[in-house]
Amino acid sequence: MTAAPAPGPAPAPGPAPAPAPGPDPAAGPAPLRIGNASGFYGDRFEAVREMLTGGPLDVLTGDYLAELTMLILARDRMKDPSRGYARTFLRQMEESLGLAVDRGVKVVVNAGGLNPAGLADALRALADRTGVPAAVAHVEGDDLLPRAAELGLTGEDGPSGEGRPSGGGGLLAAHAYLGARGIAECLRAGADVVVTGRTTDASLVVGPAAAHFGWRWDDWDALAGATAAGHVLECGAQATGGNYSFFTEHDVRRPGFPLAEVRADGSSVITKHPGTGGAVTVETVTAQLLYETGPARYAGPDVTTRLDTLRLRQEGPDRVALTGVRGEAPPPALKVGLNRLGGWYNEVVLVLTGLDVEAKAALVREQLEAALGKHRPAELRWTLARTDRADAAVQEEASALLRLAVRDPDPEAVGRAVSGAAVELALASYPGFHVTAPPGNGTPYGVFEAAYVDAAAVPHTAVLPDGRRVAVPPAPRTAAPAEVPAPEPPEPELPAPLPPGPTRRAPLGLVAGARSGDKGGDANVGVWARTDDGWRWLAHALTADRLRELLPETAGLPVTRTVLPHLRAVNFTVTGLLGEGVASRARFDPQAKAVGEWLRSRHLDIPEVLL
Repeated sequence: MTAAPAPGPAPAPGPAPAPAPGPDPAAGPAPLRIGNASGFYGDRFEAVREMLTGGPLDVLTGDYLAELTMLILARDRMKDPSRGYARTFLRQMEESLGLAVDRGVKVVVNAGGLNPAGLADALRALADRTGVPAAVAHVEGDDLLPRAAELGLTGEDGPSGEGRPSGGGGLLAAHAYLGARGIAECLRAGADVVVTGRTTDASLVVGPAAAHFGWRWDDWDALAGATAAGHVLECGAQATGGNYSFFTEHDVRRPGFPLAEVRADGSSVITKHPGTGGAVTVETVTAQLLYETGPARYAGPDVTTRLDTLRLRQEGPDRVALTGVRGEAPPPALKVGLNRLGGWYNEVVLVLTGLDVEAKAALVREQLEAALGKHRPAELRWTLARTDRADAAVQEEASALLRLAVRDPDPEAVGRAVSGAAVELALASYPGFHVTAPPGNGTPYGVFEAAYVDAAAVPHTAVLPDGRRVAVPPAPRTAAPAEVPAPEPPEPELPAPLPPGPTRRAPLGLVAGARSGDKGGDANVGVWARTDDGWRWLAHALTADRLRELLPETAGLPVTRTVLPHLRAVNFTVTGLLGEGVASRARFDPQAKAVGEWLRSRHLDIPEVLL
């Protein structure tokens, strides 16, 4: 392990470097260089320009959507029907559209959100206003809200709310995850910019690769390889050292954004522009491959990608080859993300300082619940975080936090009733009573659910630059995914265990990295070993039961483990840890972003030979 470099100014951008040497003609067509400039709505604004000027590029993608983003955009659209798309992208194009066209770089983004046609129109107006000859196309058909009842997506009616769209059974948004075929259709028709709504994130890479290399839609291995590359790129700097467990080993003050050199067979090299921060290593790529995935069969609308077949190899500085990916026919149904208004939420965070923390918590809890009386909200959740320590020299370090979170269909029940009860105790409760912020009114919260509909029932449509509308058929062949393996794989799939020897009680993170995230109400935690011997130990030691022991919050929940030997990794899905999704704010870390780091901080008996 090397020490992190001393802090200093980030390197100034220089002239674009010369293109990398071309491949041997005998090796087949040149790779397609596909970059990424956004991992979420709100990512680094300058990344678009940085990627366009930092080195050679053929396609620039941007992922702007997430489950929570769809809810935000739905509420945006309720206020103004012309909205519903990521307005940040439009501002980025105001300064970079001409640059992209001049350099011959195609731009493919899902920034259309709930209104891809609206964003496409805004881009065409921008191109006309600035004199940039950009051909703009978009993909639509993912919005199923008008047909929610017909498709059986409404479920139970949620709480009523002003301005809520009608005909959705309480739904604010219902969007199918489309695939890459519409994107490819637009690019083949000469589009310079392609805007989509809710596609799978990896489709932003698969579509351009399929169009460029002329893949058939049953070239499963090529499609799967591009899907794996797309999954690595989709979260931007997470592939180049951002949010990386071993961040002290690299300069990650301003990591560059990743790109993939996709080859005609679907294999790729993950890299970044020269001179940018961060690093591309087998481990940074492994971390991203484990992010928000579950079983070894990663099902999508174009292909089911076998994550257990892919292999990584360090080809050189900041160059990781991703090869060997096998693909299978996709499932016949498309995933649909449903966002609905769940009710109203409020919280009060009380500070408990010094001695008798448990007694102080018990007192104020009893007082508050008694004060609520008949106005008690439908759901109360108390959480005591013992952030205090004895004999602290700083007051904040002597304090614990007691959080009361409440939910109810009635905004009054979580607003004035709760806030008033808390305020009235200010001079009549435990010594040192104060809160982190004045209690306020409740706020609406959302609920995310996943449903599935027959792909043939979704009108996937490519709207070409000349305005023609082309119906995009579903995958040529589908197959229900094979049964998910049992949580504990058969012994032959595991490496031989390490020989017995002395152990030491130490944090898991000394020998393993981790990355975690959310999929609706479920949490995903991927853990990888740094060495072959570490893998021989980790594969046997970190079982689903051991995870439950190390993370007590998961003890009563279903936990599924997937073994990925080529990555020296185990991937866990914890069902229900996040309640009804990020917008419901069911726990302290609502997107499970830091669950992996919590796991790495837990102590267990580790063989001394690994330490």
